[in-house]
Amino acid sequence: MAAFAHSAPCWVDVQLPDLEAGKRFYGGLFGWTFRAGDGMPFADAYSDGRLVAALAAKSDGRMPTAWGVYFSTDDIRATVAAIRAEGGQVITEPVHAGRAGIVAQAADPGGAVFGLWQAGDRAGFERQNEPGTYCWTEVYTRRPERVDPFYEKVFGFRGTDLDEAGGDASGTAESLVDFRLWSPAGTEPGPDTAVGGRSVITDALPAEMPSHFLIHFAVADCDRTVETAVHLGGRVTAPPFDIPYGRMAVLHDDQGAAFAVLQPSELLP
Repeated sequence: MAAFAHSAPCWVDVQLPDLEAGKRFYGGLFGWTFRAGDGMPFADAYSDGRLVAALAAKSDGRMPTAWGVYFSTDDIRATVAAIRAEGGQVITEPVHAGRAGIVAQAADPGGAVFGLWQAGDRAGFERQNEPGTYCWTEVYTRRPERVDPFYEKVFGFRGTDLDEAGGDASGTAESLVDFRLWSPAGTEPGPDTAVGGRSVITDALPAEMPSHFLIHFAVADCDRTVETAVHLGGRVTAPPFDIPYGRMAVLHDDQGAAFAVLQPSELLP
């Protein structure tokens, strides 16, 4: 079992109204195959036979249809205590997920929801940063002055502020964005060590948009992936645009869950 460093993103899953429809969409988009949970309403997703994500049927219609990210922790109860101490909210107390590990759910001071995972038999992703797998996450918030110190204190992230020219999730033209990279404790902060980031919800985005994490999946061809997503019933929030790290787009699946696809620079022609 490959271990994840403390505070590293280690898992993603999506809550959907229709699990079978989700399997058809993501199987067609990323080539994933699925293995159903033992009597449970979820399915593990595999890329080339290796575990990459999970799809779950919503148990309550009031739950958001959304992708979620989980951060690895060596001591989930200590992390939960730190979340409370730094102004976050614990939504679900730590609970054992069989022998796989211990899971909890929380929200930062701006309201963005994320998960915690303390590994047991399951560490997390078996593949990432390859086409059809997780490659990045960032939180969108209106309260960077509260959120930045929260993640630095709870997870030990070291931040690097970047003012970058690039597209945004509204699909508008290039503009200067307030963006912060997160690097794990003990590393030199910067793009080479970053495991995630923070962006600000600007006036270019809908006023009703809540704080949230946006999950990115690597793809070999951004434009073709967007075409496939639309063919499968998805919709485009931000058409393909270039950023310093490649070419990306923001999409919704055919049930409304938002995610991004990124064609890394090394894969661009």
